[in-house]
Amino acid sequence: MTTSIVLHSKNKQQSTFNKNNMTALEFSTNLVGQQRFLEGYARQLTGNPDDAKDLTQETFLKALIHREKFVNQNNFKAWLYTIMKNIFINNYRRIKKENTIIDQTDDLYYLNISNSNSDTDPESMLNAKELENGINSLDADFRKPFDMYNDGFKYKEIADALNLTIGTVKSRIFYSRKKLMENMKEFGA
Repeated sequence: MTTSIVLHSKNKQQSTFNKNNMTALEFSTNLVGQQRFLEGYARQLTGNPDDAKDLTQETFLKALIHREKFVNQNNFKAWLYTIMKNIFINNYRRIKKENTIIDQTDDLYYLNISNSNSDTDPESMLNAKELENGINSLDADFRKPFDMYNDGFKYKEIADALNLTIGTVKSRIFYSRKKLMENMKEFGA
């Protein structure tokens, strides 16, 4: 319950403030009483029971740490849901940011490097050999721009080196990709 206390100053001005009468024990009791609802909401947010328990614990901890910021007893459940939602959003953003690769190198070199070692298995080696044969079967006029593009050259650099227009370079690279995809379909890849 919220109680209003009126204070009188020496010059007869009145000021009012609300005092939160909820004790630490009442707060904790109300918090534990909301656990079932919070766990359900956490499962909706995370889709994973273990993550939901972690989110509920983080919410409990944050609510206990910031107990003095709770001022309106009528909205205790909404206050807890807001804390949980904010924790979930912040965690999501943090994870998303951690998984973002920022490549500062020229031509985005590191983004094009594979992190897996799956290229050493026999099937991958066979597919790579088929792809290499497909590239080698392209006409020289199409293969050269395609190879340069795969080596990291930009369209303008390829056009300048081969004395072609940028449109012609893009067209030849597109045609080469299309031809390779048709060839790969024949091999069942």
